[in-house]
Amino acid sequence: MAAAQQPQYTQAMNDQARSLIIQSSREMWQITNTNVVPAPIVGIPQNVQLRNIGMAKRLLLEVTGTVAATGAETQNLTKWGLANVLSQVTVTDLANYNRINTTGWHLYTLASLRRQMVYGASYLNDAPVNFGSNLQVNNGAASVNAGTGAKTFRMFYELPLAYSDVDLRGAVYSAVVNATWQVSYTINPNFFVATGADPTQAAYQSTTAALGTLSNVTVKVHQIYLDQLPFASNGQPILPYFDLATGYLLQNTSVQGLTVGQDFPIQYPNFRSILSVTALYDNGGQQNIGSDINYIGIQAANLVFLLQVDPQTISLKTRNTIGDDLPPGAYCVETRVSPINTTAYGNMQLVINPSVVNAPANVLIGWEMLAVINSVAGASSLQAN
Repeated sequence: MAAAQQPQYTQAMNDQARSLIIQSSREMWQITNTNVVPAPIVGIPQNVQLRNIGMAKRLLLEVTGTVAATGAETQNLTKWGLANVLSQVTVTDLANYNRINTTGWHLYTLASLRRQMVYGASYLNDAPVNFGSNLQVNNGAASVNAGTGAKTFRMFYELPLAYSDVDLRGAVYSAVVNATWQVSYTINPNFFVATGADPTQAAYQSTTAALGTLSNVTVKVHQIYLDQLPFASNGQPILPYFDLATGYLLQNTSVQGLTVGQDFPIQYPNFRSILSVTALYDNGGQQNIGSDINYIGIQAANLVFLLQVDPQTISLKTRNTIGDDLPPGAYCVETRVSPINTTAYGNMQLVINPSVVNAPANVLIGWEMLAVINSVAGASSLQAN
């Protein structure tokens, strides 16, 4: 007799395994690496091999350091401030695929959107109890000069792998012995910029040509993972294979060539489900509050607009999520309730129509996506026109 065929793996089986894991496993939160960043502190990628333990849900980078002025100047936080401590962060999985390859400001924006509040921030309240900002969590001096002396800072960056605590799409099962994975981060080479320079991607801007000094930078890597996973009778862990085959991808790019009054299309990546796209309009070193954009839209195959609204309406949608606006010049187009599936629709575009373009204007783009890893490795897209 022919051997019995193995039953086909289904979405219901994946969901059952996911539910069992969430109910019975134990969340572990551990600092697995502490790195005192060597000189030169800025501009050199620091690679940290991650531990092969459990089913990873997310990573956390905790960055601390000291900022000081070098002379009579004052160093002031930029609009993105300490979200720009890290200029690039990359997570390379066990199959050598980049799950995350993006900037500090994009990570901080997404952490805020996912939490539906400004990430790591406290808020004022009128309770007759001393609840409030009592510890230095995400913290840094607004201004540093000779009079204030050197100031310390701390900034947390969330690097999500699984989509959420109850949706394990994108999680990495790392309890293996035949592969390695790593996180790489770069302390911003433009941490300080001089007066008159473009401050968009800097942490501090000087009131003169003198740049500040950055010292004592330490980065702790936190791994948050699920341990004590359930096992089947054959001794193998029960895993949600569809979730593990899916990547929760955070990636960034930069585009330029905008023209006043003309639609500027930015191609959505193919073979992915787009949850959000954040556009930071660096208009020749200026970040304006919507005054230099006519409208932002999502267009299907150069024909039909799924969305076409002004910057104020985009900010309304963001306020409905986190209760605040993003820093000036940044706009997030969220589609997580109904993701843009470029496998089904194809050739989707984010469209920006600017009213003012100051050279050298460019748009910094951060993508938040879900995709089947094996499908996206060789994916391409048609040219936007």
